[in-house]
Amino acid sequence: MASRRKKGMQWYRMDLHIHTPASADYQEPGISYLDILRRAELRALDIIAFTDHNSVAGYATMMRQIEQLAFLEHLGRATPDELRILAEYRRLLDKILVLPGFEFTATFGFHILGVFSPHTPIRHVEHLLLNLRVPAEALERGITEVGASSDVLTAYRLINEAGGICIAAHVNSSHGVAMRGFDFGGQTKIAYTQDLNLHALEVTDLSSRSRQATARFFDGTKTEYPRRMRAIQGSDAHRLTMLGERGGKNVLLGVGDRVTEVALPERSFDALIEMFRSNDFSRTRAYSATTQPVDYIQQAREEGRSLVQSFHEAMTQRGGFLYGVVADVCGFANTNGGTVYVGLSEDKTKPPAGVSNPAEMIDTLRNAISRMITPPLEVEIDTQETQGKTVIRIQVPRGGERPYAIDDNKIYLRDETETSLAVRDEIVNLVRQALGLPAPAPAVAPEPESVASPETDAPVEMPPLRIDSGEAASPPRAGVEIVGVEQKGDRVHYQMHDLRNGNIVKNVTRSSARKLWHYAITQYETNPVDASRVHWQGDYGLWQSYKRAGETRYDLVQRTPSGMRVYYGVTEGGMHGPWQAFLAPETEDEAQQ
Repeated sequence: MASRRKKGMQWYRMDLHIHTPASADYQEPGISYLDILRRAELRALDIIAFTDHNSVAGYATMMRQIEQLAFLEHLGRATPDELRILAEYRRLLDKILVLPGFEFTATFGFHILGVFSPHTPIRHVEHLLLNLRVPAEALERGITEVGASSDVLTAYRLINEAGGICIAAHVNSSHGVAMRGFDFGGQTKIAYTQDLNLHALEVTDLSSRSRQATARFFDGTKTEYPRRMRAIQGSDAHRLTMLGERGGKNVLLGVGDRVTEVALPERSFDALIEMFRSNDFSRTRAYSATTQPVDYIQQAREEGRSLVQSFHEAMTQRGGFLYGVVADVCGFANTNGGTVYVGLSEDKTKPPAGVSNPAEMIDTLRNAISRMITPPLEVEIDTQETQGKTVIRIQVPRGGERPYAIDDNKIYLRDETETSLAVRDEIVNLVRQALGLPAPAPAVAPEPESVASPETDAPVEMPPLRIDSGEAASPPRAGVEIVGVEQKGDRVHYQMHDLRNGNIVKNVTRSSARKLWHYAITQYETNPVDASRVHWQGDYGLWQSYKRAGETRYDLVQRTPSGMRVYYGVTEGGMHGPWQAFLAPETEDEAQQ
C-alpha cells in the first residue's frame, strides 16, 4: 500500500496541460468549455489548468460566460437553458479546481507552462505575456509562432515572480528543454533544467522504470545536474478524447489521458504551489487507472543506495548505528542533498523492520543532528508506511553553509553509494564553493616515466596524462580520471580528477585511495590501456566493462589533440552523447513502463 505523506494529506488527480478551442491548433471544432469540464469529471480529475498557446483566452472566455450567465440570473432574465448551463458550471467548478495558465513559446521554440491562482486577475496574466514579448495576434489567436520572444530563463523568472507555478513542458520531446538529439550546449541545458525559478519538469515517460527515463536522469545523482527536479506528467490535450491507440506512434491524447497524482492537505492553489516548492518528492506520482498506487518507499529500495539516498535498518547508539545516520546527513548536506531511511535495509527482498517508537526516535535524531552537526542544519523528519511497517524518513537539503562537520572536525561527503571523510583537497573545494571562488585548474601531468609500483616493485610505464579545458569533446559525467603522477620516495602519489563532482584531489596513494580511486589506480598500474584493443567509435572508445554491486560500469577512452584520456568506473548515468553507444542493452525489466 502506498504511504501517506503527512497527517491530513490526500491524493488528488491533476492534469495541468490542457488546451481549449482558444488554441489555434485545437483539433475538435465545436467543443465547449463545459464539454472539457465534463470530460475532466468523467476522468475523475480534481485539478486541471487551461494552458493555451501564448494566451489565457480560453480560461477568460469561460469565466466571461459564467459571469454573463450569473448577471442574467441576478436580473431574472436568464432562460431555463441558461440557468441549466450556469448550474452545471457551478456543479463542475465545485468538484474541479480549474486554474488559468498558458503554454509560452520561448526563444528557440522551447515551451514553458505558467499556471496561476484562480484569484489572479486575467489582465495580470495577459500583462505577463506581453512582458514576455508575445505579440497581440498570438495573445488573441493562441498560436505557437511568436517571433522573437523572451528567453527561457527570463520566462522562468517572470512566471515565478508573478506567483505562478513554472513548469518546463514535455522536456524530453519536441520543444522540450531537455529533448535528446538537440545539442544547444551543455551549460545551456543545465541552466534550463536546474534554474531555481523552475518548479518542475513535465515528462512523457514518468511511469518508465528504464535507466533512460527522464525523471531518473534529473534525480540529483548527476554531477552537472545536482538539483533534483520534480517530474510530473500532463496530457497536452488538444482534443477531448484520445485519437489512436495508447503507445502508438501517432497517438493524440485527450483530457486526463496522462495524469499526475499529488498529495495535498487540501485542494487549493496555495496547497499546490507549496507542494511544488517543497523537497518532498514522494508527494507526486504517475497515475494510471490500470496499476496499483506506487509504494514510494519500496520504489526507493529498488533504486538502491545512491548519491542521494541511504538506508539504515537500525538506529541505536550501541554499534555506532546512530552515528552512521548522522554521518549520512552530514555527507548529503555537503554534497547534493538526499534522503536517509531508517527502519529498513536496502535489500528490496527483505521485509522492512520498521521502528518501534517513531516519536521517540525522531526526537533522538533531531537532538543528535542538532548537537553533532555544525553549522546548524535544518532537515525534515517524518514517518512513512511501507508494507505495513512504519519507517522514518530524513530529507536533507544541499547545505547553504558548507562545509558541515560532525563534532566540529569531521567533514563527510557522499561518494556514490558511500559516505566518506573528506580529504584535504575536497575540504578546500567545499570552502571555495562556499565563497563563490572558481575551482583551481588541474595541473598537467609530467611526461612519461617509469616509476615503481609500491606493491609489486615492478616498473609501471606512465603514459602522458593531462586535462585541457579547451577541448570541445566532453568527458563522461561520472567516474574518475588520473591526471597526474609523482614519485615521492618509495611511494607513488596520484592526482585524481573526480568526474562526479569535478574535484581535483592531489597526493592520493594506492593505500589511501577510496574504492573507485583505488580501482582506477590498480587498473592504471596493472592493466594499462592498449589503444589497439580499444573498441573505438570515432574518437570515443570502450576499454572494458565490469559489474559492481549489480551495476554495470565502464572504463572509457577518449582520443584528444593532447593525448589519450582514460575514464575509470563510469556509471550509466554519466554516459551522455556519443558515450551512450557503449551502454549494455536494457533488459525487458529495465525498460518496463
